[in-house]
Amino acid sequence: MLRHHRREMLDTPQSDPVTPPEERRGCLFALSQPPLMIFLAVIGCLLLMASLHDLLLL
Repeated sequence: MLRHHRREMLDTPQSDPVTPPEERRGCLFALSQPPLMIFLAVIGCLLLMASLHDLLLL
């Protein structure tokens, strides 16, 4: 039933997948964004304050 399509599938050239024109952005690009760095700095300060409170006041 689908035999006539089989040759068409086998004759298609196996080319490399086309990469998108925009460059790929990884984790370092995400970490360079100011809102994320501010958020991480606030979380880091809260963790530092909590650890200093546990060490020095308790």
